[in-house]
Amino acid sequence: MALLRERAAAAGPTASAAPGKLPGLALAVLGVGVAWCVHRLLPDIPMLTASVVLGIVAAHLPRVRAVVRGAARPGLSYAGKRLMRIGIVLLGLKLSLDDVLGLGWATVTMVLGVVAATFLGTWWLGRRIGLPGDQPLLIAAGYSICGASAIGAVSEASDSDERDVATSVALVTLCGTLAIAVLPLLQQPLGLSDAEFGRWIGASVHDVGQVVATAQTAGPDALGEAVLVKLMRVALLAPLVAAVAMSVRHRRRAGASARKRLPLVPLFVVGFLATVALRSTGLLPYAAIDAAQHAQELLLAAALFGLGSAVDLPSLTRTGGRVAALGLCAWVVVAGVSYGGVLLVMA
Repeated sequence: MALLRERAAAAGPTASAAPGKLPGLALAVLGVGVAWCVHRLLPDIPMLTASVVLGIVAAHLPRVRAVVRGAARPGLSYAGKRLMRIGIVLLGLKLSLDDVLGLGWATVTMVLGVVAATFLGTWWLGRRIGLPGDQPLLIAAGYSICGASAIGAVSEASDSDERDVATSVALVTLCGTLAIAVLPLLQQPLGLSDAEFGRWIGASVHDVGQVVATAQTAGPDALGEAVLVKLMRVALLAPLVAAVAMSVRHRRRAGASARKRLPLVPLFVVGFLATVALRSTGLLPYAAIDAAQHAQELLLAAALFGLGSAVDLPSLTRTGGRVAALGLCAWVVVAGVSYGGVLLVMA
């Protein structure tokens, strides 16, 4: 028996990892199923948004909370990290270089300016108001690039604490959901045509699903413009993550940190770029692209359910005021800068 125990100990977490993750992964699958049903019943609510909200709810239901924090925690954490990486790789299949270049250099420059202003402004303000850990960095990435997907990618590059990731995802998801209801009401007061409104939404709303839900209210022309501009922002995910990884690597080297050494460019970012290149060749049949996009949405939904389940609302209230203030200010920045940029480009 002693020999068996020694061999089991030598095998380490590998022997028990898969069974230990099953309860959490099963719960994530159940959450995705419920989120899909919510989206089918209420099409204006993106499935990814529903997944985050359901994860938060599950973490605070009296009878479910103990499972989420106990037996299901390893699998939910696995979904929030590993499945997020795979989903981000498949996200690259939404993006074709021809589509991005077809926007024109003026629009590309506008998107670069919006992303830079939003990221740097949000990050600086988050540090100034004293948000803990990597929350300023993660919230800045979520607002400037593509919501929860960008937060997941940057958190992998910076090796962020799961609680910081969960708080950032909750904030960005909430603000993106509010955009679906609020921004369509501003099209007429702001004097935007359908095409201008679409580009404004693509440049200012966080998640791809939220962009679609918001822009479709103004018709197919607005939706097409919004998706193209949004995918241009998604294309900037790779350089942003690479820059974060290099910054963290340099900081740890300077401080002689004993924490694990991060790669110069995370492997999933290389995979993201590879899928973008593959889509740009035009060799993939539409059926394969469509299937991959469905898989990508399901994987990200499971990952976001896992991240949502890590949100602890009682602890969030301690920094809730500052987090909400940052979210509101960042929302004003990204909406204002993108509005000005759209008017300049399409004047």
